[in-house]
Amino acid sequence: MNLRRSAAVLLLTLCAGCSSSNTPTTTSPTNGTPVSIVAGSTTLTTTAYSPNPVTVAVGGTVTWVNNDNTAHTSNGDDNSWSSGSIAPGGQFSHTFGAAGTFAYHCTLHPNMIGTVRVQ
Repeated sequence: MNLRRSAAVLLLTLCAGCSSSNTPTTTSPTNGTPVSIVAGSTTLTTTAYSPNPVTVAVGGTVTWVNNDNTAHTSNGDDNSWSSGSIAPGGQFSHTFGAAGTFAYHCTLHPNMIGTVRVQ
């Protein structure tokens, strides 16, 4: 096996366990439980993300979709995930591998808060 192919196999193997993407995309959600970042969410608190709370099974994926006209984020309060900036129309997904209750917020608008319940 040549060096390039070995490196590609290694990268694919290492990334097989990746559970989230830090690069928001602009396609519609095709997997996971959707959570809308609602229009006008900059001035909202617990209603900025809908549904809130959201419940998924262990191993489930949540996909945040930005339906507002300004950028937002989804960041775990425990730093277990960080979406980076999600542009209007963009999305970010994260897979939850363990049961628990996970609080999150928008780093750009800290008043925006949500909860993911993983059962």
